Amino acid sequence: MAKRAGADTAGTPATRVLREAGVAFEVRTYEHNESAPSYGLEAAEALGEPTEIVFKTLVAQTDRSQDKGLVVAVVPVHRQLDLKALAHAVGAKRATLAEPQLVERTTGYVLGGVSPIGQKRPLLTIVDGSAMSHERVLVSGGRRGTDLELSPADLLRVTGASTAPIAR
Repeated sequence: MAKRAGADTAGTPATRVLREAGVAFEVRTYEHNESAPSYGLEAAEALGEPTEIVFKTLVAQTDRSQDKGLVVAVVPVHRQLDLKALAHAVGAKRATLAEPQLVERTTGYVLGGVSPIGQKRPLLTIVDGSAMSHERVLVSGGRRGTDLELSPADLLRVTGASTAPIAR
């Protein structure tokens, strides 16, 4: 069961950043199922949205020297992160998914609720270029069962992200 909520109900670092930046967004919530095999696909289905506009946030570790090599990747939930393409996009030789504990410690969010917005320590962020072909996208709102709907341009602006073809 999904519901639309006002911006003040989520109360996450992500919603605070968006409010402070004056970004138009909508909080979308749903009842999270702990046994769901994919947080992103669960969100798309529960919210009744096409998988092309619902994006998941992944954190990869590269051989870059900045920020322990950590890079945030934002890709559509129905696609996989292309680690080689991500490494190329950030000028690294290789990339692997970061260890869950490192992701949680660095971002301040729990897995399944990692938002690209309002992380404890902002990291270099790359959004798959497909986001720009949509009027709106949904990304995690900072907790499981909470997504944020906003324009891709605003997502790039508040995260300082760039785009690249990083999904396959």
